[in-house]
Amino acid sequence: MRFGRLGQLKHGYNAMTTRESDMLMDIGYQEMDENEIVEFEDPLQETAFVITTGDVEICWNGKKELMHRESLLDENPYCLHVPHGVKVVVKALKKSELLIQKTLNDRDFEPVFYRPKDVQADVFGGGVWQGTAERTVRTIFDYDNAPYSNMVNGEVIMTPGCWTGYTPHNHPQPEVYTYKVDRPQGFGCAFIGDNVFKIEDNTWSEISGGYMHPQCAAPGYAIWYSWMIRHLDGDPWKKTRNDLPEHTWLLEPDADSKIWQPHKK
Repeated sequence: MRFGRLGQLKHGYNAMTTRESDMLMDIGYQEMDENEIVEFEDPLQETAFVITTGDVEICWNGKKELMHRESLLDENPYCLHVPHGVKVVVKALKKSELLIQKTLNDRDFEPVFYRPKDVQADVFGGGVWQGTAERTVRTIFDYDNAPYSNMVNGEVIMTPGCWTGYTPHNHPQPEVYTYKVDRPQGFGCAFIGDNVFKIEDNTWSEISGGYMHPQCAAPGYAIWYSWMIRHLDGDPWKKTRNDLPEHTWLLEPDADSKIWQPHKK
């Protein structure tokens, strides 16, 4: 497990994890200036390009699409997902940023361009535990809609003052979280096993298989994070979730009645 801090992103590629680590994925942010053109082609790895801010023109296999995003909190993403060996050309129409995820995959599949309407978005936790674990979960692709991939890619919006990844749970597959906070001074907490780290803008968590990983946002601050999972050979992540047994009482129908509340005067 590891927790990293990028601070202010620099122009070009800002690396976070590598496939040589136990995360098994190359992950980083690509910062682009207006009118800049960057070409990508990986002979071994599948790649997902998710826009986080700006406007880009993205081209592959004779096709061309536009990706636009102003708000991480309020807008579903665009994403292009391609197999190994596909050349992708990105032109920034203004200053823009992409999150790039790669991993080894020798399977061929048709590239998929996901628009915001294609992204599943759900609100979880709103009706339990006095609303303290409400969050928006977006799934771009996982085993259900992309069984040919070795990756999972999605996003979560942490409601200010609330928890995500709750109840505490783990799974065998490695997972990476990359965080952005809606205000420069904003913060939260990330748990990896028994260790706690301070979430700030452009930080990330590397979560090895078997470690619990809940987290929370400080009151007043919304936090966006990308969640990216690497399937294991013969053991893909199929919404795999092993809840820690000491916390499963929170999943009982009458759990709210057992949670202490302050007396109202």
